[in-house]
Amino acid sequence: MDIQVSGILGLLWLIVVIWAIIQVAQSSASGMAKLLWIILMLFLPVAGVIIWYLMGPKAR
Repeated sequence: MDIQVSGILGLLWLIVVIWAIIQVAQSSASGMAKLLWIILMLFLPVAGVIIWYLMGPKAR
């Protein structure tokens, strides 16, 4: 099964992933945890962002 995201939906998803990576980089997590979250988001963008949102470090 091949799922493709293009056009406006693809652009919106790219913005969400970039926002999530910036949030991870600015979080209070350790350097290794930040690196692992960012790698997860780059290789599995949909699952990575959802998992980070549910399980990642929470802001104060």
